[in-house]
Amino acid sequence: MESEFFSSRCAVCHGKDVRGTGPLANKSNPPTPDLTTPEFRRRLRDYPGVIVSSVILRPNGDLTPRTLRENGVNLPAFAWTVKDFRDLNEYMSDMILKAK
Repeated sequence: MESEFFSSRCAVCHGKDVRGTGPLANKSNPPTPDLTTPEFRRRLRDYPGVIVSSVILRPNGDLTPRTLRENGVNLPAFAWTVKDFRDLNEYMSDMILKAK
């Protein structure tokens, strides 16, 4: 399963392999994490959807992370749906399982 959404909005930092290998991975503070680690897999399993939604719905309401802005990446605003959260969570879960 390929996620156009992940490729267009997330891979710039997380990389298409979800290992934190995107071109901006080392420009964030802290650096973009490897999502295939046992710790992250456990968090994704124990709290499905929470990780995706907590990253996207930042407490300050800033949906475009500072790292992207500081590096000239301009993502258009996006109106999230519950299906988007579920699809992204499913994609990440699939990628993490493949990475074992």
